[in-house]
Amino acid sequence: MSTVRDPVCGMELEASAAAETREFGGKTFYFCSASCAEVFDKEPEKYAGPQASPAEHEGHRGMAPGGHEGHAGHGGMARSEHKAHKGHDHHAHHAQMVADFRRRFWVSLGLTVPILLLSPLIQKLLGLPKALAFPGAPYLQLVLASAVYFYGGWPFLRGMWDELRKRQPGMMTLIALAISVAYVYSAAVVLGLRGQVFFWELATLIDVMLLGHWIEMRSVLGASKALEELARLMPSTAHRLVDGAVEDVPIEALRPGDRVLVKPGEKIPVDGVVVEGRTTVNESMLTGESRPVEKGVGDEVIGGAINGESAITVEVRRTGDETYLAQVIDLVRKAQEARSKTQDLANRAALWLTLIAIGGGAATLFGWLAAGQTFNFALTRMVTVMVIACPHALGLAIPLVVSVSTAIAARRGFLIRDRTAFERARGLQAVVFDKTGTLTLGQFGVSDVVALSDVPDEEVLRLAAAVESRSEHPIAAGIVAAARERGIAIPEPQDVKAIPGRGVEGRVEGKTIRVVSPSYLAEQGHDPGDPRVRELAAQGKTVVYLLVDDVPVGAIALADMIRPESREAVERLKDMGIKVLMLTGDAEDVAKWVAGELGLDDYFAEVLPHEKAEVIKKVKAQGLTVAMVGDGVNDAPALVEADVGIAIGAGTDVAIESADIILVRNDPRDIAAVIGLARATYGKMVQNLGWATGYNSFAIPMAAGAMYPLGVLLSPALGAALMALSTVIVAINARLLKG
Repeated sequence: MSTVRDPVCGMELEASAAAETREFGGKTFYFCSASCAEVFDKEPEKYAGPQASPAEHEGHRGMAPGGHEGHAGHGGMARSEHKAHKGHDHHAHHAQMVADFRRRFWVSLGLTVPILLLSPLIQKLLGLPKALAFPGAPYLQLVLASAVYFYGGWPFLRGMWDELRKRQPGMMTLIALAISVAYVYSAAVVLGLRGQVFFWELATLIDVMLLGHWIEMRSVLGASKALEELARLMPSTAHRLVDGAVEDVPIEALRPGDRVLVKPGEKIPVDGVVVEGRTTVNESMLTGESRPVEKGVGDEVIGGAINGESAITVEVRRTGDETYLAQVIDLVRKAQEARSKTQDLANRAALWLTLIAIGGGAATLFGWLAAGQTFNFALTRMVTVMVIACPHALGLAIPLVVSVSTAIAARRGFLIRDRTAFERARGLQAVVFDKTGTLTLGQFGVSDVVALSDVPDEEVLRLAAAVESRSEHPIAAGIVAAARERGIAIPEPQDVKAIPGRGVEGRVEGKTIRVVSPSYLAEQGHDPGDPRVRELAAQGKTVVYLLVDDVPVGAIALADMIRPESREAVERLKDMGIKVLMLTGDAEDVAKWVAGELGLDDYFAEVLPHEKAEVIKKVKAQGLTVAMVGDGVNDAPALVEADVGIAIGAGTDVAIESADIILVRNDPRDIAAVIGLARATYGKMVQNLGWATGYNSFAIPMAAGAMYPLGVLLSPALGAALMALSTVIVAINARLLKG
């Protein structure tokens, strides 16, 4: 199947799956939505130029008008910015569609009021003044109903065309069929055909359906802005070194071979290699590695990572599309565009009701003609059947449940961005957790203190905390926090200074105190050889040593601390019959320790972002419906690849914008609550659809005249009452949803 590109928003899609197509300048253009097609119609020359052609567009992606690599031919933006712009543009088009349904609903509702007041049936039911029944009233009704039909009903008429072209009749086809039959027949009655008009049924049906679609689209609006958020992770400028001088330049100006200065606390601007200096780098939001990574001359660094305590000089190796972050952006974009669009329950019900409406209407017409009734009588019965076959309640059956469940979810601390994904959550069979910041706290804590001499554990922690109290390094913060939690008074240190990439030293109470890494200890010729320390290191914990006057007196083990709630979360999911797995970029020994502590079914360690998405694919290939739970940039491709992507709310904006469901609280127990609510929501959807469609099993035969031989004929008034009752029942049932 051929892949094409929407010239308006840039989304890639299969040609056969396009919502709209346009012919312009001898070419065919494909669109992901009617909204994009409408934008194209207003300015076709703007979007149909050479830059809009998929092949030519691809060929110019990495070249600016002036011929400089690293810029896109789209207003000079870097490619990652261009992708983010496309994601934002597509998000804006969907927001326009929501606004369009809202506008059409209010206009149609305003026009419906006079239509109702001019309807003889409504006048009789409400006892309205006879003055409203003036001679030209039917023609005024026709004018007003025409406006409602063509303006308010346009989305459904257009949607029917799209569904029929794809040979997938659904809700749009059912609605369009009902309103078209009602409009054409009623117009014919006004113009001379004997019968009854259905203008008020037509108008109220359009109003209810517009309201339902508005509620539904507003609930699911939130097309991903992940690409935009990913692009923001990179700094906009870099400190380039030229002949010993430092100049600030845009990162787009950097070329392989350039050297840049990265100061402490700054983001590394591009992928490269350290050529001067030694430091630690925080890559947790990019790779999932929870521990700060030591970097020295010859070590590679990733653009977007945060430099630690010392300035380093980095030689640029990769820029633009070749950078690690750009590859993650590309993975997210492709995964988003490849996501299938499954039909929802309402569409499946609508398909059957469409067939029933057409079949029932035809059978009614020919049945009454065969029974010897007049054509007008048979035609009126047919129209009544086809109008009633599209119950008002069907348009609200699912949107109301979605609206209620979304509100319940928000109160409980999770936000639903994608309704179809939330619907899939009811059938989850496996939940794959990211480790850092999800199952763990994402911050170092002291797990063990080992005395290597006669110095007690608390003294080891007290002296270490003293010199570390002047540092903002994650290890230092963990040691100081542990001392304070244990109520240890931390003495004031003197002459504190960093040992770049190795630790920190200072004087405490007249003694020289150093807290250093194992590599520093080895360089100094020390080998404690304590089996307890080796066991801690084997568990993937970070071990630092305390030296007092150059003598090792203790060791402190730190680890990414497991959340207190994680154990209960895993137990709840297992009780629901769901497998629990962990996916992390962290080291094998760390992952094994966490998996063992929590009793996970399986884990995957040292997995890079592109590999995370592949692992999710493999788990799905086992026939399992899979959810991914994460909070970092490294999780974004996997979040989008999973059947359901769930982001921790305190995580990065990238993870949040890539997800279908967002947990506002950092509590993994909410995963089980989400699944429970999804199951309850689906149950309510089935109940509402059962009522909305089941009511037809009574109303359609009555409308067709099944009871006519007994002198009972379903009047429009009774039909209206039944439709109103059905809508009220659906609304009340939706409100009874508990999560």
